[in-house]
Amino acid sequence: MRLLVVDLLAEREAFGRVGVSEIVRHFKPSEIFLWSPHTSDRIDYGFGTVVANPVEADAIVITGSRRNVTMWENWMDDVVDLIRNTTVPLYGICFGHQIIAHAFGGRIERKPTDSHFVAEVKKRDGTSVVASFAHQEHVIDAGELNVVASAKHCEIAACEHPDRPIYTVQYHPEAVAEVLDAALLCGDMNQDERNAYDDQRLTTNVSIAFNLDD
Repeated sequence: MRLLVVDLLAEREAFGRVGVSEIVRHFKPSEIFLWSPHTSDRIDYGFGTVVANPVEADAIVITGSRRNVTMWENWMDDVVDLIRNTTVPLYGICFGHQIIAHAFGGRIERKPTDSHFVAEVKKRDGTSVVASFAHQEHVIDAGELNVVASAKHCEIAACEHPDRPIYTVQYHPEAVAEVLDAALLCGDMNQDERNAYDDQRLTTNVSIAFNLDD
């Protein structure tokens, strides 16, 4: 299985290297390709093949990012082209959730304050999970996508495309204890920020968020 990661935190240790490692292990790929159109200044992960352009793959994941859909940059057009043209399963996390919604006619809005905490996500099927959020921008109109989950602070917390294998979540299912601890250790988080993420409460991960075990 060939997995293409649109790796938009490639300059970061914790949510880049450690976070992407946590994401990809759930897909069990035989080959990993890392595409980071936003930067040429990426750190060495020690795994995967860095590519200058998207390659053929069996699945695609778009990660979170420090960039913002409401502050559009030229490279984002290339990501939108990939989203619209791919026929393989596509998964979006945080920024990935937002840019996929944008690509299908949705609207993104930047809120006055950010959301960095653990919160319950209620699915439309009546079940719920507890997940880590870290965002300031929100999908306020999902466009062609169907909304399949909400949180108290975030009405559109997860989406699916009605006809294509496209799945998105606003939260970070890869933000498990190992990734959060790495963020504290490398300075991406301070102790107060780490304390806001009570990983003992988390009930989701990448496999659960995207139903990879089904």
